[in-house]
Amino acid sequence: MITAILVYMGLGALTGLLAGMLGIGGGSVVVPALVFVFARQHLAPGLGMKLAIGTSLASILFTSLAAIRAQQKRRAIDWSVAAPLGVATLVGSLVSGYFAGFLPGLVLKEIFGVFVGLVGLQLLADWRPAAHWRLPPRPALLGVGFGIGALSAVLGIGGGSLTVPFLTACNVDMRRAIAISATLGLPIALFGAAGFALSGQHRAGLPPGTLGYIYLPALAGLTTVAIAIVPVGVHLAHRLPVAQLKRVFGGLLIAVGLQMVFGR
Repeated sequence: MITAILVYMGLGALTGLLAGMLGIGGGSVVVPALVFVFARQHLAPGLGMKLAIGTSLASILFTSLAAIRAQQKRRAIDWSVAAPLGVATLVGSLVSGYFAGFLPGLVLKEIFGVFVGLVGLQLLADWRPAAHWRLPPRPALLGVGFGIGALSAVLGIGGGSLTVPFLTACNVDMRRAIAISATLGLPIALFGAAGFALSGQHRAGLPPGTLGYIYLPALAGLTTVAIAIVPVGVHLAHRLPVAQLKRVFGGLLIAVGLQMVFGR
Protein backbone atom coordinates (compact mmCIF):
# COMPACT_ATOMS: atom_id res chain seq x y z
CA MET A 1 0.00 0.00 0.00
CA ILE A 2 2.86 2.41 0.82
CA THR A 3 4.37 1.84 -2.63
CA ALA A 4 1.03 2.59 -4.26
CA ILE A 5 0.65 5.81 -2.26
CA LEU A 6 4.12 6.95 -3.34
CA VAL A 7 3.16 6.23 -6.96
CA TYR A 8 -0.02 8.27 -6.56
CA MET A 9 1.93 11.19 -5.09
CA GLY A 10 4.46 11.05 -7.92
CA LEU A 11 1.65 11.13 -10.44
CA GLY A 12 0.19 14.07 -8.54
CA ALA A 13 3.42 16.03 -8.98
CA LEU A 14 3.43 15.34 -12.71
CA THR A 15 -0.27 16.15 -12.98
CA GLY A 16 0.18 19.51 -11.28
CA LEU A 17 3.08 20.38 -13.55
CA LEU A 18 1.12 19.49 -16.70
CA ALA A 19 -2.00 21.32 -15.54
CA GLY A 20 -0.08 24.53 -15.01
CA MET A 21 2.37 24.32 -17.90
CA LEU A 22 0.22 22.88 -20.68
CA GLY A 23 -3.35 23.57 -19.58
CA ILE A 24 -4.25 19.87 -19.33
CA GLY A 25 -5.52 18.07 -16.27
CA GLY A 26 -2.89 15.36 -16.54
CA GLY A 27 -5.36 12.63 -17.43
CA SER A 28 -3.30 11.70 -20.49
CA VAL A 29 -0.62 10.46 -18.08
CA VAL A 30 -2.68 9.60 -15.01
CA VAL A 31 -5.11 7.23 -16.77
CA PRO A 32 -2.50 4.84 -18.24
CA ALA A 33 -0.44 4.97 -15.04
CA LEU A 34 -3.46 4.09 -12.90
CA VAL A 35 -4.39 1.30 -15.31
CA PHE A 36 -0.91 -0.14 -14.74
CA VAL A 37 -1.20 0.17 -10.94
CA PHE A 38 -4.68 -1.34 -10.84
CA ALA A 39 -3.52 -4.25 -12.98
CA ARG A 40 -0.92 -5.01 -10.30
CA GLN A 41 -3.79 -5.10 -7.82
CA HIS A 42 -5.34 -7.86 -9.94
CA LEU A 43 -8.35 -5.87 -11.10
CA ALA A 44 -9.91 -6.91 -14.40
CA PRO A 45 -8.55 -4.72 -17.26
CA GLY A 46 -11.96 -3.31 -18.19
CA LEU A 47 -12.80 -2.49 -14.59
CA GLY A 48 -9.36 -0.96 -14.00
CA MET A 49 -9.78 1.32 -17.02
CA LYS A 50 -13.10 2.69 -15.79
CA LEU A 51 -11.70 3.16 -12.29
CA ALA A 52 -8.68 4.97 -13.73
CA ILE A 53 -10.85 7.35 -15.79
CA GLY A 54 -13.20 8.15 -12.92
CA THR A 55 -10.32 8.77 -10.51
CA SER A 56 -8.48 10.88 -13.07
CA LEU A 57 -11.53 13.09 -13.61
CA ALA A 58 -11.96 13.56 -9.87
CA SER A 59 -8.30 14.59 -9.48
CA ILE A 60 -8.59 17.06 -12.37
CA LEU A 61 -11.31 18.86 -10.43
CA PHE A 62 -8.73 19.94 -7.84
CA THR A 63 -5.85 20.64 -10.23
CA SER A 64 -8.11 22.74 -12.45
CA LEU A 65 -9.10 24.91 -9.50
CA ALA A 66 -5.45 25.47 -8.67
CA ALA A 67 -4.57 26.18 -12.32
CA ILE A 68 -7.44 28.67 -12.73
CA ARG A 69 -6.29 30.52 -9.61
CA ALA A 70 -2.69 30.68 -10.81
CA GLN A 71 -3.62 31.76 -14.36
CA GLN A 72 -6.07 34.37 -13.09
CA LYS A 73 -3.33 35.92 -10.97
CA ARG A 74 -1.49 36.59 -14.22
CA ARG A 75 -4.73 37.82 -15.88
CA ALA A 76 -4.11 35.27 -18.64
CA ILE A 77 -7.67 33.89 -18.99
CA ASP A 78 -9.86 35.30 -21.75
CA TRP A 79 -13.27 34.85 -20.15
CA SER A 80 -15.13 35.96 -23.27
CA VAL A 81 -14.04 32.64 -24.81
CA ALA A 82 -13.71 30.53 -21.67
CA ALA A 83 -17.22 31.22 -20.35
CA PRO A 84 -19.30 29.97 -23.31
CA LEU A 85 -16.97 27.03 -23.88
CA GLY A 86 -17.18 26.17 -20.19
CA VAL A 87 -20.98 26.06 -20.16
CA ALA A 88 -21.07 23.79 -23.22
CA THR A 89 -18.36 21.45 -21.90
CA LEU A 90 -20.29 21.16 -18.64
CA VAL A 91 -23.32 19.74 -20.42
CA GLY A 92 -21.28 17.45 -22.66
CA SER A 93 -19.23 16.03 -19.79
CA LEU A 94 -22.27 15.26 -17.65
CA VAL A 95 -24.03 13.38 -20.44
CA SER A 96 -21.07 11.31 -21.61
CA GLY A 97 -19.54 10.81 -18.15
CA TYR A 98 -22.61 8.84 -17.11
CA PHE A 99 -22.97 6.73 -20.25
CA ALA A 100 -19.23 6.07 -20.57
CA GLY A 101 -19.42 4.07 -17.36
CA PHE A 102 -21.45 1.46 -19.23
CA LEU A 103 -19.04 1.10 -22.19
CA PRO A 104 -16.57 -1.81 -22.25
CA GLY A 105 -13.36 -0.72 -20.54
CA LEU A 106 -11.08 -2.14 -23.25
CA VAL A 107 -12.97 -0.17 -25.90
CA LEU A 108 -12.36 3.02 -23.90
CA LYS A 109 -8.68 2.12 -23.71
CA GLU A 110 -8.31 1.79 -27.49
CA ILE A 111 -10.24 4.99 -28.21
CA PHE A 112 -8.09 6.84 -25.69
CA GLY A 113 -4.83 5.66 -27.23
CA VAL A 114 -5.70 6.38 -30.85
CA PHE A 115 -7.09 9.81 -30.11
CA VAL A 116 -4.25 11.22 -28.05
CA GLY A 117 -1.69 9.80 -30.49
CA LEU A 118 -3.29 11.63 -33.40
CA VAL A 119 -3.38 14.89 -31.48
CA GLY A 120 0.29 14.48 -30.60
CA LEU A 121 1.23 13.96 -34.25
CA GLN A 122 -0.65 17.11 -35.21
CA LEU A 123 1.30 19.16 -32.68
CA LEU A 124 4.69 17.70 -33.57
CA ALA A 125 4.04 18.34 -37.28
CA ASP A 126 3.81 22.04 -36.36
CA TRP A 127 0.84 22.46 -38.67
CA ARG A 128 0.00 26.13 -39.04
CA PRO A 129 -3.55 27.35 -39.65
CA ALA A 130 -4.38 29.85 -42.37
CA ALA A 131 -3.87 33.42 -41.24
CA HIS A 132 -7.55 34.29 -41.69
CA TRP A 133 -8.87 31.49 -39.46
CA ARG A 134 -10.59 32.79 -36.34
CA LEU A 135 -12.87 31.49 -33.59
CA PRO A 136 -16.29 30.43 -34.96
CA PRO A 137 -19.57 32.24 -34.12
CA ARG A 138 -21.14 31.62 -30.71
CA PRO A 139 -23.50 28.73 -31.75
CA ALA A 140 -20.64 26.81 -33.37
CA LEU A 141 -18.39 27.57 -30.39
CA LEU A 142 -20.99 26.06 -28.07
CA GLY A 143 -21.13 22.95 -30.26
CA VAL A 144 -17.36 22.59 -30.08
CA GLY A 145 -17.50 22.98 -26.30
CA PHE A 146 -20.13 20.26 -26.00
CA GLY A 147 -17.96 17.91 -28.07
CA ILE A 148 -14.87 18.69 -26.01
CA GLY A 149 -16.75 17.99 -22.78
CA ALA A 150 -18.32 14.79 -24.07
CA LEU A 151 -15.11 13.25 -25.41
CA SER A 152 -12.99 14.40 -22.47
CA ALA A 153 -15.33 12.82 -19.92
CA VAL A 154 -15.25 9.53 -21.85
CA LEU A 155 -11.45 9.52 -21.87
CA GLY A 156 -10.85 10.85 -18.36
CA ILE A 157 -8.87 13.90 -19.49
CA GLY A 158 -9.21 17.58 -18.65
CA GLY A 159 -9.81 18.56 -22.26
CA GLY A 160 -6.50 20.30 -22.92
CA SER A 161 -5.54 17.83 -25.64
CA LEU A 162 -8.69 18.96 -27.46
CA THR A 163 -9.02 22.59 -26.43
CA VAL A 164 -5.45 23.72 -27.03
CA PRO A 165 -5.20 22.36 -30.62
CA PHE A 166 -8.66 23.78 -31.44
CA LEU A 167 -7.83 27.24 -30.13
CA THR A 168 -4.40 27.37 -31.76
CA ALA A 169 -6.00 26.29 -35.07
CA CYS A 170 -8.16 29.40 -34.68
CA ASN A 171 -4.97 31.47 -34.32
CA VAL A 172 -5.34 31.96 -30.58
CA ASP A 173 -1.95 32.54 -28.92
CA MET A 174 -0.58 29.34 -27.36
CA ARG A 175 -0.27 30.76 -23.85
CA ARG A 176 -3.78 32.24 -24.04
CA ALA A 177 -5.07 28.87 -25.28
CA ILE A 178 -3.41 27.10 -22.33
CA ALA A 179 -5.02 29.51 -19.86
CA ILE A 180 -8.49 29.04 -21.41
CA SER A 181 -8.01 25.27 -21.46
CA ALA A 182 -7.24 25.27 -17.73
CA THR A 183 -10.67 26.75 -17.01
CA LEU A 184 -12.49 24.09 -19.03
CA GLY A 185 -10.99 21.31 -16.96
CA LEU A 186 -13.23 22.30 -14.04
CA PRO A 187 -16.69 21.61 -15.54
CA ILE A 188 -15.37 18.58 -17.43
CA ALA A 189 -13.95 17.07 -14.25
CA LEU A 190 -16.87 17.99 -12.00
CA PHE A 191 -19.64 16.49 -14.10
CA GLY A 192 -17.56 13.76 -15.73
CA ALA A 193 -16.50 12.47 -12.31
CA ALA A 194 -20.08 12.69 -11.08
CA GLY A 195 -21.19 10.56 -14.04
CA PHE A 196 -18.59 7.88 -13.31
CA ALA A 197 -19.43 7.93 -9.61
CA LEU A 198 -23.11 7.35 -10.38
CA SER A 199 -22.66 4.71 -13.06
CA GLY A 200 -20.26 2.73 -10.87
CA GLN A 201 -22.60 2.44 -7.90
CA HIS A 202 -23.02 -1.16 -6.68
CA ARG A 203 -20.58 -2.43 -9.34
CA ALA A 204 -19.26 -5.84 -8.32
CA GLY A 205 -15.50 -6.34 -8.07
CA LEU A 206 -14.52 -2.81 -7.02
CA PRO A 207 -11.86 -2.60 -4.28
CA PRO A 208 -12.61 -1.03 -0.86
CA GLY A 209 -12.45 2.76 -0.72
CA THR A 210 -14.31 3.55 -3.92
CA LEU A 211 -17.10 5.97 -4.73
CA GLY A 212 -18.54 4.42 -7.84
CA TYR A 213 -15.64 4.37 -10.31
CA ILE A 214 -13.55 6.78 -8.19
CA TYR A 215 -10.79 5.23 -6.06
CA LEU A 216 -10.44 7.54 -3.05
CA PRO A 217 -6.91 6.54 -1.84
CA ALA A 218 -5.49 7.30 -5.31
CA LEU A 219 -7.45 10.54 -5.46
CA ALA A 220 -6.03 11.70 -2.13
CA GLY A 221 -2.44 10.90 -3.15
CA LEU A 222 -2.81 12.60 -6.53
CA THR A 223 -4.40 15.83 -5.38
CA THR A 224 -2.32 16.42 -2.25
CA VAL A 225 0.84 16.98 -4.27
CA ALA A 226 -0.68 18.26 -7.52
CA ILE A 227 -2.23 21.38 -6.01
CA ALA A 228 1.13 22.50 -4.63
CA ILE A 229 2.93 21.96 -7.98
CA VAL A 230 0.45 23.73 -10.29
CA PRO A 231 1.91 27.25 -9.76
CA VAL A 232 5.32 25.93 -10.82
CA GLY A 233 3.82 24.71 -14.10
CA VAL A 234 2.11 28.05 -14.71
CA HIS A 235 5.41 29.84 -14.15
CA LEU A 236 7.13 27.59 -16.70
CA ALA A 237 4.32 28.12 -19.22
CA HIS A 238 5.02 31.85 -19.21
CA ARG A 239 8.79 31.35 -19.45
CA LEU A 240 9.32 28.57 -21.99
CA PRO A 241 9.16 29.23 -25.77
CA VAL A 242 5.82 28.37 -27.40
CA ALA A 243 7.45 25.97 -29.89
CA GLN A 244 9.03 24.06 -27.02
CA LEU A 245 5.67 23.77 -25.25
CA LYS A 246 4.14 22.28 -28.41
CA ARG A 247 6.92 19.72 -28.75
CA VAL A 248 6.62 18.66 -25.11
CA PHE A 249 2.86 18.36 -25.42
CA GLY A 250 2.97 16.47 -28.73
CA GLY A 251 5.69 14.03 -27.70
CA LEU A 252 3.91 13.24 -24.47
CA LEU A 253 0.63 12.46 -26.21
CA ILE A 254 2.23 10.19 -28.82
CA ALA A 255 4.02 8.18 -26.13
CA VAL A 256 0.83 7.79 -24.13
CA GLY A 257 -1.20 6.82 -27.21
CA LEU A 258 1.24 4.09 -28.21
CA GLN A 259 1.31 2.69 -24.69
CA MET A 260 -2.47 2.54 -24.45
CA VAL A 261 -2.98 0.90 -27.86
CA PHE A 262 -0.14 -1.60 -27.75
CA GLY A 263 0.65 -1.92 -24.02
CA ARG A 264 -0.82 -4.73 -22.00
